[in-house]
Amino acid sequence: MHWLTILIIALGLAMDAFAVSIAVGSRLRSLSFRPLFRLSFHFGLFQFMMPVIGWYLGSRIEHLMKDYDHWIAFGLLFIIGAKMIYESIAKSDDDKRLNDPTRKWSLIILSVATSIDALAVGLSIALLGIEVWSASIIIGIVACVMTAIGMVFGRKLGAIFGKRMEFIGGIILIGIGIKIVIEHTM
Repeated sequence: MHWLTILIIALGLAMDAFAVSIAVGSRLRSLSFRPLFRLSFHFGLFQFMMPVIGWYLGSRIEHLMKDYDHWIAFGLLFIIGAKMIYESIAKSDDDKRLNDPTRKWSLIILSVATSIDALAVGLSIALLGIEVWSASIIIGIVACVMTAIGMVFGRKLGAIFGKRMEFIGGIILIGIGIKIVIEHTM
């Protein structure tokens, strides 16, 4: 897979982290280095780890799915993208004010929630026979940077654009899935 495609996938995956970090940034009383570092580091770390875990699981079953792996990759990316689009449109009760979601269990829960999609991408990477380490590093770094940017902008933008970014991330993932099917069926 071309590095630009991996970068686009990383950007699509980072939209969840970006949207959440905007909301977190807008909820913090003040934005100092510590909460910025905690959230950025953890989101980047989890986004790095999840594709590796997904790749490991996917590489164990690759021989069973070789003939239709591109359809599985498309299906996973489509489901993830559709879920992101749905969540960006649906009203939620998650908009309660939090003191500091960059601490303790809130940090872990947000890190896992924003990186679950990367697990499925790791599975897709394994099914397509792509080397996982460089892709995971790119995904982790992009998530880290997008989280930091989102927190800084969150102070100014508030939650207004958070759901829109999640919608765009979903569209990107679906587009990548369609691209994979087109490449493998042509």
